[in-house]
Amino acid sequence: MYDLVRGPLLWVSFIVFIGGSIVRLAYLAYLAKKKDHTVLTYANFKFGLRSIFHWLVPFGSTNMRLRPVFTIVSFLFHIGLIFTPIFLLAHNILWYQSWRISWWTIPDWLADIMTVVVILAGVYLFVRRRVCKEVRYVSSASDYILLTIAVGPFLTGFLAYHQWLPYKAMLTLHILCGEIMLMAIPFTRLDHMLFFWLTRFYMGSEFGGVRHVKDW
Repeated sequence: MYDLVRGPLLWVSFIVFIGGSIVRLAYLAYLAKKKDHTVLTYANFKFGLRSIFHWLVPFGSTNMRLRPVFTIVSFLFHIGLIFTPIFLLAHNILWYQSWRISWWTIPDWLADIMTVVVILAGVYLFVRRRVCKEVRYVSSASDYILLTIAVGPFLTGFLAYHQWLPYKAMLTLHILCGEIMLMAIPFTRLDHMLFFWLTRFYMGSEFGGVRHVKDW
């Protein structure tokens, strides 16, 4: 099973992720050109980039300031979700062994902390969906599944690293969880990884360049 997830399934996940992302982005560009010409007409780099910057800064928007706890947890969750797998030493070694690609890495102790933060943040987000009425009202089974998909690689990776459970089994499960997440990105609401930048650029251009107001 390990050889399967480490070999063929890994390539399948990369192909699905890259191919699916290209198709989704191309389709979005097609719709923008065909159904809403103003998307390109009113594109404004000044206001578009200003919007992206403000939404990337903690408490940069009014909505973030109204929900400080959620804002902090959400930012920590996303920072760990993105930077931990990219700069993890073990992953870096695998990249180098496979394609002779290498970059800066973070210490194992820091990766450990970031992993725990992602897991705890995932628990918080799950509880929040169950406890907050307004969030529970708009939540569906897919939201809980996607949260599980996002946290799964971190939980299994943490268990594999510390070898609290059979190492080979947890490592295999860790790789499989990572591949599932990678393939899910273009076809689920995890696609905001791809579309956040475009959405914020569009909103910033429209609000700043057309309505002359802030979008945060």
